[in-house]
Amino acid sequence: MLDAASVLSDRVSAAIEAAFGLEGVDPVLRPSQFADVQANAALALAKKVGTNPREAAARITANLDLSDVGTVEVSGPGFLNITVSPEWIAGQVAALVSDPRLGVPAQPQRVIPIDYSAPNVAKEMHVGHLRTTIVGDSLARTLERLGHRVIRQNHIGDWGTPFGMLIEHYLEVGEDSPEADLLRTDPNAFYQAARAKFDDAENPAWAARARERVVKLQAKDPATIAIWQGMIGHSKEYFHRIYDALVVTLTDDDLAGESMYDPMLQSVCDELIEKGLAVESDGALCVFPEGFTGRDDKPLPLIVRKSDGGYGYATTDLAAIRHRARDLGADQILYVVGASQNLHFRMIFATAEAAGWLTREDGSRVQPVHVQIGSVLGSDGKILRTRSGSSLRLAALIQEGVEKAAAVVDAARSDLDDDERRRIARQVGVGAVKYADLSVAHDTDYTFDFDRMLALTGNTGPYLQYATARIRSIFRKAELDPAAVLGAGLGVVVDDPTERALALALLGYGSVVAEVGDQLVPHRLAGYLFELAQAFTSFYDACPVLTAEDRGVRDSRLTLTAATLAVLVDGLGLLGIDAPDRM
Repeated sequence: MLDAASVLSDRVSAAIEAAFGLEGVDPVLRPSQFADVQANAALALAKKVGTNPREAAARITANLDLSDVGTVEVSGPGFLNITVSPEWIAGQVAALVSDPRLGVPAQPQRVIPIDYSAPNVAKEMHVGHLRTTIVGDSLARTLERLGHRVIRQNHIGDWGTPFGMLIEHYLEVGEDSPEADLLRTDPNAFYQAARAKFDDAENPAWAARARERVVKLQAKDPATIAIWQGMIGHSKEYFHRIYDALVVTLTDDDLAGESMYDPMLQSVCDELIEKGLAVESDGALCVFPEGFTGRDDKPLPLIVRKSDGGYGYATTDLAAIRHRARDLGADQILYVVGASQNLHFRMIFATAEAAGWLTREDGSRVQPVHVQIGSVLGSDGKILRTRSGSSLRLAALIQEGVEKAAAVVDAARSDLDDDERRRIARQVGVGAVKYADLSVAHDTDYTFDFDRMLALTGNTGPYLQYATARIRSIFRKAELDPAAVLGAGLGVVVDDPTERALALALLGYGSVVAEVGDQLVPHRLAGYLFELAQAFTSFYDACPVLTAEDRGVRDSRLTLTAATLAVLVDGLGLLGIDAPDRM
């Protein structure tokens, strides 16, 4: 199965090379109201090849072989208007429906660790974790779909100074106390109680004990480690509830928290010293990556060991990137992390580069990428928070979405039983939240608005879910299995303009998925799915499917309808969104 734009791009580029001896020239393809595609390269090439644009277009056309694809004509000052033949479209759709991968290319396999989600042990996930979790998960799903080996890395905060106060508080309240049970039911409350004790200026002895507890934790004191492991266990249960609710693919096997790298931190420092990259500065061990300066134009330090001998985030991140490059054999490492961390990660990448960790013995290179994540904003244009000003808990946000979706579903589908309505409400509510996020570029901010997210019209998750439910109802009415229709090889004709538009839209699926994997832009897939659903609506309004008088036309339209359902369901799946059977 071939995307029309990809085929025409290759053909026009080949024609330009044959006409002028120029390789790799962009054919400058654009949509056209007069044809399927307009190639505008002649206008830019004319001066370079010493002729006028129309003559350049004529020479390109003379070398352009479209005998098996369609026709071309020169118009205006030198536009090439290309129309794809119905026969070619029908043949490519037939190839699409016979391919279980729906035309998604299998790319050469790469090893790609993805660092995403990254909550903290003994603290609740908040709205700030939403985007990194669902963007990272969508990228993982898409890259796997393209044939790459994806290694999910949930870099949880499970080590360091805060655990001294958490463990000391746990010991003080007792493991069987209601306060200790807050680790399961309300970890934020447990954390805040410990923090209040730690910050109490009138009880410095307690803070001192908490700091001593950190030393015991780092020394692997058995009793301290046992409590710490119990806290991680409670947090795992909590993480599972959130990930299950969000339909996210992270599991315990993907946990690679800060504690994992603790045994590596000293060797990281030693190696950086040995290579002349780390030096003492004001009692701390620092790396000064080239090209990074502060406001005073002085070199900016990356602190890898603090003046008190402790390690910070930078040391852990350096250990992680070295491990991912050397031990996991990464070709590319994706850090799906907030945009505010951009400077930090650029310094980490520069240090890893200088240390030689990103270049293999064979000369091939590891590519680290910061997939920057923007913020979720409230209606006031500020970071979304509760009315009291605290971080909005992710569990509460999900539940609110499901409850609002339930009101919509209950009003629309009173014919369904309670369990069915609850299941659909969860799929719609969670899908609405995820789609609203994934439909905008991951490095931009967006305003959180449940009313807009849950609308059944416009570019929303419920609109796409409703499109799939509507198509399934067509097949229920016909008492047909859409998968069986696709497998029957019924053939396709594209006589009506809306049939043609829908077929061409379907053929673009594979190239869009490939683009998401290459450029790490899940919003492009969301936009494509919305456009496909719109194309189907236009087709369905103009072309009777079940009541088509001609059997061949009916079969063709059923095939187009089944292919649309398959692509919508598959594409939503790559976004991590369920497609309900009914809505």
